Amino acid sequence: MHTTVLITGATGTVGREVVIQLSMLEGDIRVRAGVHSLIKGENLKRLPGVEIVEMDFESQASLHAAFTHADKLFLITPSTKYQVDMSRTLVDEAKKKGVKHIVKLSGIGADEEHGIEMARWHTAIEQYIVASGIPYTFLRSAAFMQNFANYDAESIKNEGKLYQPLGEGRVAYIDVRDIAAVGVEVLTGSGHEGKAYELTGPEALSNYDVAHILSEVTGKQVAYVDVPEEAARQAMLQQQQPAWMADALLELNRMYKAGGSSKVTDTVRQITGRAPRSFRQFAEDYRECFV
Repeated sequence: MHTTVLITGATGTVGREVVIQLSMLEGDIRVRAGVHSLIKGENLKRLPGVEIVEMDFESQASLHAAFTHADKLFLITPSTKYQVDMSRTLVDEAKKKGVKHIVKLSGIGADEEHGIEMARWHTAIEQYIVASGIPYTFLRSAAFMQNFANYDAESIKNEGKLYQPLGEGRVAYIDVRDIAAVGVEVLTGSGHEGKAYELTGPEALSNYDVAHILSEVTGKQVAYVDVPEEAARQAMLQQQQPAWMADALLELNRMYKAGGSSKVTDTVRQITGRAPRSFRQFAEDYRECFV
């Protein structure tokens, strides 16, 4: 009997990688990629055995279709102030359709009683999933290495500068390919129900360390510029970020600056059987983004 896995946010940084890795498996796994726009999901159609489904939160019919015959759910929702409501809607639909296991991409700090706002969003979602009675696994991830390629590549490429307001704070950045590998093991294996896993890379790095590694890998000088918090806020507002998002991101950065995400775990190795990728390996794999 086959197992159908629905991945929400399938065109995002983590979701896409989960879809790719699941599609490479042999066996009775059917991969259903949930996308906000079918146009954005076009590039996933080339993957073997992947079904693309549109998920419109304004359309109950689209959610009904996406969850029909889904056995497991890899839950990813965007980091916005609507994240909790969106996630509750998806959990409710999962319960209606008899989903047997929810694997939620969460964040480190979601288990803290008085965490930062972004962590509190994850906390509320985790609690709602537990209350639903559906078997669950929470993947509490550190910050993504790929964020440097997604958000900082332009200034690194054009100016040789990495601009962030993190001071000397160290972060145990993780490669999203390792998050996806853990997710695939959890979705296809057994014994993970009712557990929460903290996922990090193999080392905690400051942005000075990051800039040094990027300099060595790219062969050009990359300097980290520690941006004052208010200047960072104004830059985000100028980029059309809503004020609430700018404030939430700055709170997150303050947590990083204070070392709140510097803990290194061995969870990736324990679950996948191999060490997580180092930042140097990530930089080598993504070198073309930065040169």
